[in-house]
Amino acid sequence: MNEKAYWFNYQIELEDGQRSRFHIALDPVTLTMTPASPEPYPPWARLSYRQCRGCPLSPNTDRYCPIAVNITDLVERFKDIVSHNNCMVVCETRDRTYSKKTSAMEGLTSVFGIVMATSNCPVMNFLKPMARFHLPFSSVEETTARSTSLFLLGQYFEYKKGRVGSFDFDQLERSYARVQRVNEGLLARIRSLGNRDADKNAIITLHSLSQFLSMEMDFSLTTIAHLFERGADG
Repeated sequence: MNEKAYWFNYQIELEDGQRSRFHIALDPVTLTMTPASPEPYPPWARLSYRQCRGCPLSPNTDRYCPIAVNITDLVERFKDIVSHNNCMVVCETRDRTYSKKTSAMEGLTSVFGIVMATSNCPVMNFLKPMARFHLPFSSVEETTARSTSLFLLGQYFEYKKGRVGSFDFDQLERSYARVQRVNEGLLARIRSLGNRDADKNAIITLHSLSQFLSMEMDFSLTTIAHLFERGADG
């Protein structure tokens, strides 16, 4: 493994003692995830299989969906686990370790989130900077703050290069609208793979989150605006 790579080691342990480990390594320059598993991939990972609406890739040049190939192992291992099953999730990074006793759905959502953001899907690539500072189990408020602040930081760098002349969330809102379509497409791919719901609900949670963030752009970030209000005495 590249010593400079950013990495995240997830371990999900169910109450019955079953353990699953997932190693995620990001290229330090491109922030693209190292492929989770080699070929052959299952038929549902082909790009042409229920391809996402508005996908900029073409089956003529791209055989597989870049996200699907990185979640095949994750989906296979958890397709028969119900979403409300309790588990202990531990995420180790180079700088610190996070842990939480939670549901299988929340644990999977955290793993799905970073995999989807770094699999080199053109629609999701704008999330790579946030994935670099991945925060497991983040709340909606935390994700809103991280997403918008990193977006504005990116706008600042573009402004310094003379590429943008204003700061607003229009572009971010459009980006999250496209993320919703990716979430819907991935859910369609895996809907029939298991008779239970943990992996499906993880995607549903991400879909709900992207919907919320899009709504927040319209309502001036109401859930975090109060943090910046000053008292009468300054």
